[in-house]
Amino acid sequence: ASEEKKVIPNDTAYDECSMEDIVSLCKRRGFIFPSSEIYNGFAGFYDYGPLGSELKKQVKDAWWNNFVQCREDVVGLDSSIIANPQTWKSSGHLDGFSDPMVDCKETKLRFRADQLFYSPIVLKESGDTVGYVCVQEGNDDEMVKLAKRQAKKLLKGNEEWKGKDYEAFAFQELTEATSEEMTKIPSPACGTPGALTPPRDFNLMFETRVGAVASDDASNKAYLRPETAQGIFMNFKNAQTTSRAKIPFGIAQIGKAFRNEITP
Repeated sequence: ASEEKKVIPNDTAYDECSMEDIVSLCKRRGFIFPSSEIYNGFAGFYDYGPLGSELKKQVKDAWWNNFVQCREDVVGLDSSIIANPQTWKSSGHLDGFSDPMVDCKETKLRFRADQLFYSPIVLKESGDTVGYVCVQEGNDDEMVKLAKRQAKKLLKGNEEWKGKDYEAFAFQELTEATSEEMTKIPSPACGTPGALTPPRDFNLMFETRVGAVASDDASNKAYLRPETAQGIFMNFKNAQTTSRAKIPFGIAQIGKAFRNEITP
């Protein structure tokens, strides 16, 4: 009998493979395509290709069969994408569903402030803080590598600091930076100190208008659902009554949710 082939794990695979490599492979194999590619694309959006759409359908069918059709204590639901805006007010999404955001004034790029980390550059000899580094969130080695590159560039540009050693980086979230520190922290996009705007809340829900005429007031304002769970909560009584289910029972749903997140 032939021996089974052993799978040898590659511990460095994630470090060696970039997002661009994965997207390129998926495109060549027909799993996903960058959306609107003939019009220079649209960051953060993708289309399912021939193999991707088949894979997606089979995963959804297998999930539905396992969790709904093969069980007597779970029923299915397919709720509307748009709900009464009061839904999102009551659930807290309208007031609290946000991420802190900063803009680079020079490149116009946007970043999530809680995914940026800064650290002072402190000289070992004198203990003086001579500047700051700012890097995007990643594994520890990659963050330190990028920070060292920024620190080296800063020290090299000043004859007094050139070649001097500095303390290990003490990274903190950018959201914890003071107003004074923000004027000295460089943008990870351009490297210019003070180029980042102060962090501000960025609501993640997609806003739309319902009705024949769009007005400036909030009378016809609505939102695309940021999650599928609210449809289940709102229809709980209807689903229980019509299916004659007894508590405890489950409600399953497959569908799209829309979040206006900051994309790289």
